[in-house]
Amino acid sequence: MNALQLSSILPSWLSFTQFKPAYKRLLLPITLLALVMSNTTRDVTINTLSDAFWAVSSYVAFTLAIYHYLSLFMNKESKIVNLYQSSRHYQVMFAALLGALPGCGGAIIVTTQFVSGRVGFGAIVAVLTSTMGDAAFLLLASKPDIGLAVVAMGVVVGCISGWSVNAIHNDDFLRPEAKAISHRFSCAKGQHNSVEKKAINLQGAFWKWLLLPATIIAALGSFQVDINQLLGLPEMGIEWIGAVLIIVSMLLWSVTKEIKDYESTVSEDIKHVSSHPLQKAAQDTNFVTAWVILAFMAFELITFFGHINLAETFSGWGMWMPLMGLVVGLLPGCGPQILVTSLYISGAAPLSAQLANSISNDGDALFPAIALAPKAALVATIYSAIPAFIVGYSYYFLFEI
Repeated sequence: MNALQLSSILPSWLSFTQFKPAYKRLLLPITLLALVMSNTTRDVTINTLSDAFWAVSSYVAFTLAIYHYLSLFMNKESKIVNLYQSSRHYQVMFAALLGALPGCGGAIIVTTQFVSGRVGFGAIVAVLTSTMGDAAFLLLASKPDIGLAVVAMGVVVGCISGWSVNAIHNDDFLRPEAKAISHRFSCAKGQHNSVEKKAINLQGAFWKWLLLPATIIAALGSFQVDINQLLGLPEMGIEWIGAVLIIVSMLLWSVTKEIKDYESTVSEDIKHVSSHPLQKAAQDTNFVTAWVILAFMAFELITFFGHINLAETFSGWGMWMPLMGLVVGLLPGCGPQILVTSLYISGAAPLSAQLANSISNDGDALFPAIALAPKAALVATIYSAIPAFIVGYSYYFLFEI
């Protein structure tokens, strides 16, 4: 007798479904609370979470808020997308620029435009090559000079890749038959239950009130100002505040969406198109923060318990690191890419791995691409891996040996 047959004969109050954990993302804040409560891991956890909040989340939230406010004044559909439809050459250039926009919105636009027959296959390759997804926000917020250089490099490589593909393939290469375009980023009303709606509103309010003071404190910390002394706080005061705030933000984030499959795990939360810019910034910030915490805590706990210096360990991998970044970049979704960027920021991964990952990764844009044009998505991803390999290993052999 299988589980389905057994559950059908059991009384309703003894159904197996009642033991199915809801909101599996709660495991993250619960684990963090356990680490804080433990005398052994308390100090390393508080310091790591404080760094993640003040040095990463605050800057990411500020960057995202600017981005979403600017998006209010940009009508991509009429001013950019329609412009590049008339020329194969300009299609590639504008697709690369759209892909360079932090986040996945520009890449999703080009993907749906390809399926509807408005742009060619070269544009798909260009946009998937140039996009970094949400990892771009993290890199721009943490290392703005490197971030801008990587984004600019993505545009150049995306253009070259797209034009090269145009020389090989026709515009309609691997284009599926016309069909209604509908993807997960189209948000319908009633999509969230009451608990999720309340949590979404609360995380928006959380960053609405904390965005300015958190950014100021983060900036002062970047200039090596002793915040505890400046504000008259006790030793480790600002560290505890940062740790508490980041755990609260993760508690709110954990009940905004249930994890059902791989896509719901590694992709950003769905946002209503009419949401306030700060609400969208809050949702994206908490998604990025969750993956940053995973990377930072894993790094610190492995170092703490195993007495292993991951930076030195990974340096021993030498020429395999760019390949590692490339392979992770082939995974759909922004989560794995944020992990690689976090490792680069923490010093565990070299820039060559970051460059290879930045070019090969397609972010969340690969999900609608797979749903709408699976063959084109697969081939375009393979094509984007070629320049990722070339750039990653070129930088490695030129500057890191």
